[in-house]
Amino acid sequence: MVLQLSTFHWEGGAGVAAARLHQALLKSGIESNLLVSQLSGPQEHAHALANTKWESRKAWGRFVAERLHFLPFEKDKSIRFAFSPAEVGADISEHPLVRAASVIHLHWINFGFLSLQSLEKLFALGKPVVWTLHDMWASTGGCHYNRGCDHYLSHCQYCPYLRKPEQYDISFSQFEAKKSIYKEANITLVSPSRWLDETVKKAALTRHLPSLSIPNCIDTELFRPTGQLKARKALALPTDKKLLLFAGANTQDPRKGFAYLKKALEEFNPNSSEIEVLVLGKGNAQKFEDMPVKTHFLGKITDPNRMVSAYNAADMIVVPSLEDNLPNTIMESMACGTPAVGFATGGIPEMIGHLENGYVADAKSAESLADGIRWILENNAENAVSNKARQKVLDTYAEKVVAGQYSKLYHSLLNE
Repeated sequence: MVLQLSTFHWEGGAGVAAARLHQALLKSGIESNLLVSQLSGPQEHAHALANTKWESRKAWGRFVAERLHFLPFEKDKSIRFAFSPAEVGADISEHPLVRAASVIHLHWINFGFLSLQSLEKLFALGKPVVWTLHDMWASTGGCHYNRGCDHYLSHCQYCPYLRKPEQYDISFSQFEAKKSIYKEANITLVSPSRWLDETVKKAALTRHLPSLSIPNCIDTELFRPTGQLKARKALALPTDKKLLLFAGANTQDPRKGFAYLKKALEEFNPNSSEIEVLVLGKGNAQKFEDMPVKTHFLGKITDPNRMVSAYNAADMIVVPSLEDNLPNTIMESMACGTPAVGFATGGIPEMIGHLENGYVADAKSAESLADGIRWILENNAENAVSNKARQKVLDTYAEKVVAGQYSKLYHSLLNE
């Protein structure tokens, strides 16, 4: 039995990816259980660490304690959730599901779910551990993305996320703690993108560990083309406009690069009313009132069918992320036959075939982003780009394809 461990369940990119993989494994006949901090809804063989009000309070308390531990160190509140000290977490080494598991499969485990001490106790069980990395945290002294800092290549210290970067700061001590617990652990690191896998192979903490790349997966029966007109009517959107979608768990996160989309739209004729924007995700509608084109704020959508409608309603998705692994939003959009324009950052160029099923723009270039928007508008009249986008997902990210790769990995580890 494989046990998947994830802080979140159907929440955030990593939580969604973990739940989708669990679902794909079950469909492929692999015995899988998923253990999360708290359930977001019913799912077969999914279990919560917090099953009572008291346990839920304890889970919340661990999250608060984790953030309070970091508070004296943080540079400012803008990076509050960009660094995880992993000082507080639950000890699940004696949990029945952990004890019954043949393989332990970690996903994103921060925010008070598991601490470094929790990980050490899991590793000490001697079971094969697969760790799917949804950001850079496993390879750094605490940051989830390095933002240009290269200290993780040698030894984290003088961390730019901290109020007082020093030689022996909290990033140095976390780096040393990870180095110690990785030493004897039976871990295989899996990166959804080749970009992250290359980073893992270069990082001082992880370069000695076995690592490979297996992408996230998606249900291509759920996320599929359903017709643009039908989708727009369902969401009460205009049927005679070109609609550009911007989506993210937190649309106000600077890492998502919304400012570049705004600037790119200024490149278009201000008298043209052909283009309008859809914004999908957590945010504040007032933040989009000064857009150069009309903007429809859809807010956070949790209903999968409504989400599919949002992707189908758009002519393209624009993903100007400054740092990203393998964005679910691109995968979801392309599965629905909606092409993507994205910056050449992280794993994005692996997802988008430039001038084939979408457009890869120069990083941090609003002008190049605008060129990408124009290219899709000019080249997708007969759905040629849309069809190729859908096919890329079927070939690379479909549940059966990805579950097969993980099944092969599990069997190889057990046979060892």
